Amino acid sequence: MGFKGRFGLVVTGGAGVVLVLTAGCAGGGDGGEQGTLAAGESAAVTITPANGAGSVKPDGPIEVRVAEGTLQGVTVQGQGVTVTGKMAGDKKSWKSDRTLSPGASYTVTAQARNDGKTSTATSTFKTLKADKPLSVLDVTPNVEGEKVGVGMPIIVRFNRAVTDKAAVERALRVTPEKPVEGAWRWIGSDQVIYRTKTYWQPHQKVAFNAQLAGINAGAGVYGTKDVNETITIGAAQITTGNIGKHHMTVTRDGKKLRKVPFSAGNGTTREYTTTSGVHLTMGKENPVTMVSPGRKPGEPGYYKTVVNYGVRFSASGQYTHAMASTVGVQGSANVSHGCLNLSPANAKWYYDIMQRGDVIKLTGSDRDMEWNNGWGFWQLSFQKWKSGSALG
Repeated sequence: MGFKGRFGLVVTGGAGVVLVLTAGCAGGGDGGEQGTLAAGESAAVTITPANGAGSVKPDGPIEVRVAEGTLQGVTVQGQGVTVTGKMAGDKKSWKSDRTLSPGASYTVTAQARNDGKTSTATSTFKTLKADKPLSVLDVTPNVEGEKVGVGMPIIVRFNRAVTDKAAVERALRVTPEKPVEGAWRWIGSDQVIYRTKTYWQPHQKVAFNAQLAGINAGAGVYGTKDVNETITIGAAQITTGNIGKHHMTVTRDGKKLRKVPFSAGNGTTREYTTTSGVHLTMGKENPVTMVSPGRKPGEPGYYKTVVNYGVRFSASGQYTHAMASTVGVQGSANVSHGCLNLSPANAKWYYDIMQRGDVIKLTGSDRDMEWNNGWGFWQLSFQKWKSGSALG
């Protein structure tokens, strides 16, 4: 005769007993039903999500359990991201350790062993398609073959607003070859920036990994795919200068390369005052057109000048650049509109060696660099920087 056992199993008696195991539900939903499959003469393997399930939530785990005996191994194959997991110490259960790709099909295969016999169970299911997909629009730096400076941040922009910032931040990994503490800070709802506590060690690779596939970002938004980038940190190029003394010294890996005279902002207005603080080089342009901020043609103070060998170090328009007309006062007076005027030869030299993320530390003016003026992130203490993390 037969009787019903656990998990809705139908057990039949007689010689050569065989367990006929049936899934409680092979339907859709979120995969909450457990699919129980034949796994040997007396071992029942339960795989969640159930075999045949559809619209499974990508952020839900895959779980495998064995009623008797032990699990020998579990593999997950599918169209989406590679999924691995962890086996319990007693080998009675296994659980995936990451989220799944939305809109993908996966097959879970589990091997169990009991009373010296090995059996196999499988479950194939489909994950929910993301109606509101979250993806990475841009990672900075991301130029192939580029070497960046030791102050370089990692800037990640998304295609839409993130509601559950903590869930997304947990999916982001930064792994340098030479370890250093760092933290993320959210700048609005669609951008997050990573900064280290101290500068990166030079001459190394830094791996950035965003395991976004399947992450529930809130408000019905799911990450669609993972992103992996490798960032190359170049030499430690540090420039220090005193605006009042009109000179800057450039070092590479601790060795002095050159002392350069300059003419900084004349200080007659706030925008014409070169900022003090820790700046980062953001890029270079040759030529670059300088236009007076907030002034229209014909208004007092309006200017439009084309200069060569521009190296930007703020969003408000501060550059080092060539200015032959001020060579006579470079090193002795500040007459610019806020940039650092250099001789054509020095400007080209600096332009040629510049890496994005190089440090320019200036002192001597009464205007401090704003932390959110371009890449002025080093103006915040690391404690204040970390306060912008969603993880506390």
